[in-house]
Amino acid sequence: MSTQADSPSTLISSLLKTVEQDIIPLTQKGVSSGSKVFGAAILSRADLKPLTVATNNERVSPLLHGEINCIQQFFTVDFPDPTTRPDPRKDCIFFATHEPCSLCLSGITWSGFTEFYYLFTYEDSRDLFAIPYDIDILEQVFRVKGEETEEQLERRPLYNRTNKFFHAKSLVNVVGEIGDETEQKKWLAEIDRIKGLYNALSETYQEGKAANAQTSSAWK
Repeated sequence: MSTQADSPSTLISSLLKTVEQDIIPLTQKGVSSGSKVFGAAILSRADLKPLTVATNNERVSPLLHGEINCIQQFFTVDFPDPTTRPDPRKDCIFFATHEPCSLCLSGITWSGFTEFYYLFTYEDSRDLFAIPYDIDILEQVFRVKGEETEEQLERRPLYNRTNKFFHAKSLVNVVGEIGDETEQKKWLAEIDRIKGLYNALSETYQEGKAANAQTSSAWK
């Protein structure tokens, strides 16, 4: 069955609109009181309209990352009746502002979402937002060294972005699927614009971190 998500341009447009109009306003409220800048949304596969939108809520629990908070809200608040809840496998796509950490990768998988996209990469989280723990945990907890050298180990991906459970792509990857170079440049510029909106949010979070703003997370 054909869906709106079949068009890379339409998909990118809808996801960026969701970030700017829905996720960022929630995040602005959260970062000032100690929560990180990570947000998420679950969208209808048919029309790419957001069904559930959430942001990080580490003020309440260190487990309430943006993605986990979004999943919890989807199942318990927005669609508590399973007979009316859209099927994560067939009816939904998942979006994360930042490439999901190990906790959120597991949450997305256990919840049955088979397709997800993200705006910022792990390296962006580390270099732009001074939050290195996504990479650190995947490397220190999950990456097991075999017979390879340290150099070979470092070249291994941190996780399988395509596997039996889900397919994961950054928005930049999606832009690469557009055949027209002019349109590619247009969407890359729009991605950069939306990313730029996070600069002030990151500054607010870092200032709060320095001022010991209330958060239950051990890793700030």
